[in-house]
Amino acid sequence: MDFLAELFENNRRWAAEAVASDPAFFARLEAIQAPAYLWIGCSDSRVPANQITGLRPGEVFVHRNVGNVVVHTDLNCLSVLQYAVDVLCVRHVMVVGHYGCGGIKAALAGRSLGLIDNWLRHIQDVAERHASILAALADDDAIQRCLSELNVIEQVRNVARTTLVGDARRRGQQLALHGWVYDLADGGLRDLKVSMTGEVPPDTVVAGALADLRARYGIA
Repeated sequence: MDFLAELFENNRRWAAEAVASDPAFFARLEAIQAPAYLWIGCSDSRVPANQITGLRPGEVFVHRNVGNVVVHTDLNCLSVLQYAVDVLCVRHVMVVGHYGCGGIKAALAGRSLGLIDNWLRHIQDVAERHASILAALADDDAIQRCLSELNVIEQVRNVARTTLVGDARRRGQQLALHGWVYDLADGGLRDLKVSMTGEVPPDTVVAGALADLRARYGIA
């Protein structure tokens, strides 16, 4: 169990360093949770929201699942979204995918992996919806990268279509949705130009993001 002892030692060191740099850090963190952001990302251990964005504990609310999927029947995701929007009053919701995603690769491969096949079906639906775009790409790496982006774009649209976001819009709450993709190769984030503030219909924003994607991949 030595490897678990190492985690506790890491925790003690981290807590001590946090207090050394900011004596009121934990008192302030305990008193209030007021993040401005909700991050809906992939469960992949290489994609930690706080580190990627340089945010401290308490500054970003996080939901993660395989393939950063937003499904209208997923009460876990919807509960996180409802709490973030209605209670924490976040100002921004970011759906963040990443290149090299195992869920994307598995969805494209189509091999049976068991229970998770049902979850990956949502990503496969995105691939089928945009089959003409993926068919225009020359190699597997480009297809995987492109599907990662397409999946993010479609999941942002799914967030926009939830009753939770609709209700927030109707009561005049300021809320912006965004779609990003993270590159494991260099640690950079790419804005997929699918931000939604409620001023433009979601399908119009998605059409613009898809046009930008086609241009970047050289697809007519």
